[in-house]
Amino acid sequence: MIIKLDNFSEDMAGQIFTIFQRSYKVEAQLIGAADFPPLSRSAQDIEKSKSQFYGFIDNKCLAATIEIAIEDRRLEINSLTVDPDYFRKGIAGKLLSYILDEFEFIEAIVETAAVNEPAINLYKKYGFVEFKQWIPPHGIKKVALSLKNAL
Repeated sequence: MIIKLDNFSEDMAGQIFTIFQRSYKVEAQLIGAADFPPLSRSAQDIEKSKSQFYGFIDNKCLAATIEIAIEDRRLEINSLTVDPDYFRKGIAGKLLSYILDEFEFIEAIVETAAVNEPAINLYKKYGFVEFKQWIPPHGIKKVALSLKNAL
């Protein structure tokens, strides 16, 4: 089941934070990053975030989250994290599909590490196309993907 999460709640922000930590530690190992910026995000940062968070609930447990922002009909996917205990169950795809179906947008944008093949493959499966690569100050090469939507 997918629900909107109240990240302004200290308890929920803590649950989101826990999934971020568990998921991003795996991603940091996957991409070979000793210093991975998403791991420095605190529960308080999540609690104060203006983003919208949605979660996949499995047996009353938060298994995965997707964080989005929408401005001028542009949908930005700021994070998509799955607890490692729930990897390889199709949950990331379910969350992504839900967001793409639920919101009206002209374009959806997502960024990830250029070597994060599982994430890139997921987004491409849903029609996203790479449009940019760059190296930000933290030194981890990134890729941006876009999905145009004919409303």
